[in-house]
Amino acid sequence: MNETLTTKNNKLKIWVGGGLFAALLLGGGGFLVFSSICPCAVAPGGYLFGERIDTPVADWNMTTANQENLCQLQIWAGIRPHSINLNCMATEEGELFLSCSVCDRKYWAARVEVDEAASLRLGNLVYPVTLNRETDPVAMDRSFRARVLKLQHTDLETMVTPRPPLDEQRPGHWWTFRVTSRS
Repeated sequence: MNETLTTKNNKLKIWVGGGLFAALLLGGGGFLVFSSICPCAVAPGGYLFGERIDTPVADWNMTTANQENLCQLQIWAGIRPHSINLNCMATEEGELFLSCSVCDRKYWAARVEVDEAASLRLGNLVYPVTLNRETDPVAMDRSFRARVLKLQHTDLETMVTPRPPLDEQRPGHWWTFRVTSRS
């Protein structure tokens, strides 16, 4: 009787262990598939895949930042990658900024600390970057001006932000993050 009970317990342990392993394997595989599809319009994604560019970028005008309708940003939210779509824009001086309206309510923005390590995808190219929230009003105005100018040339069919008038002023709820290259 005792031997039968031990055999049943061993089989149960094998089934439970196998089930947990299968769930972990399916969950991990599902996350990788999800990461290859998203970030989507409103759903965040995971890892950003693409060709990694480790050469530091000094002038973001030399990239496709102002030609891409949206950039994709990946930060770490605890132990998992979190990626989103958002507007990015290069200034005439070659600086790169991220646009964030009503940012105090956005999940990702609350997790960006000083000198936050992140990844930025432009098209199929992924750049290692550092993020810092910009609070200097002059730099913020320069960034917002670059945003307004970029949106004048964005493809209307894929545009997610309405085209602003050329004289639009930066609203008080608008945040921007300075993006610098790291390798």
